[in-house]
Amino acid sequence: MNTPKTKGKDLLKKTVGTLAIPVLVLIVLEGVCLAGGKSMISNMTGFNNFVIYTAIVMITTMALSVNLNSGRFDFSLGAMAVLSSVISAKLTYAMLGGKPGSALVMLGLNVAAGAVIGLVSGLLYVSLRLPPIITSLGVTLIFEGVIYTITGGKYVMTEVHNASMSKFSTTPVWAILIIAAVLAFMILVFDHTKFGYDYAALRNGQKVAVNTGVNEVKNAVICYAICGGLMGIVGFLNTVRSTNINGGQLNFASIGIMFTAFLPMFIGGYISRFTNEKLGFLLAALCMSMLNSTFAAFSNEISASAQSIINAVLLVVFLIYLSNEGLLKRIFSFAGKKKTQGSAA
Repeated sequence: MNTPKTKGKDLLKKTVGTLAIPVLVLIVLEGVCLAGGKSMISNMTGFNNFVIYTAIVMITTMALSVNLNSGRFDFSLGAMAVLSSVISAKLTYAMLGGKPGSALVMLGLNVAAGAVIGLVSGLLYVSLRLPPIITSLGVTLIFEGVIYTITGGKYVMTEVHNASMSKFSTTPVWAILIIAAVLAFMILVFDHTKFGYDYAALRNGQKVAVNTGVNEVKNAVICYAICGGLMGIVGFLNTVRSTNINGGQLNFASIGIMFTAFLPMFIGGYISRFTNEKLGFLLAALCMSMLNSTFAAFSNEISASAQSIINAVLLVVFLIYLSNEGLLKRIFSFAGKKKTQGSAA
């Protein structure tokens, strides 16, 4: 029977479990910054970058998890982000020429272009009937080739250098609104719609779900379209953050965007034991953004290669923990019992 006392304990356990990793990361990284005489976020520019990077990581993680949780590994996410940005930047500049409102128009076009690009990728996957990892590798090369053809292998700069785009990077309000909108959309679509129920059924038991009437092909194509739309937002935010678009990404160079989501996906998956999975991804993204801000504070001491190594080590350590979580719990439990028995004696 769920008494108020039991409910209170459950709520406390969920709250502690949800916030444990973000709070621990904050304490450790803030301690490192203080020990080095640095500040994790020293000014408003740093805070703006923190919020924008949080949005980038959260949305990329959500996009990666949608297909990966269904057994579809998609390498083309980065190419979707770049291609949708190139298309929307060219169209927006042709229509407005950098006038006020360019950023919002580009954001809308990014989402639309990304959704169409994702839809194309999904249709190729269901039509070719090849393993998703093989299809995504081919699609990535095709998208990168299209990007190179449109840009001539050059950076897209003139089209994204305007006051409207700059305004996006000088205030955290827009990025916060994007985070809230994406979070609400993902929770609504995947947790409270028939599509979401079908997705969960396919994720937990594909054969059973198909036998009960779930349209696997339709669900997969919609997933790809949603992923494309999400990566369109990521492409826009990356453009705002870097003030350019690299049009010369060939030979899987765009895959790097996707790899930023691996560690937060596992962290978010762990946090989701205590709360909603999408909220877990947001908290994981906050952790990664704190780490990124710490790297920025120590940019003169920690090189880009060292940062990559640290991220890789953290990913491996976390995976080792997840693989041996039961054993570690038994060890700590045994050690605690021994200590209690020793104290009693």
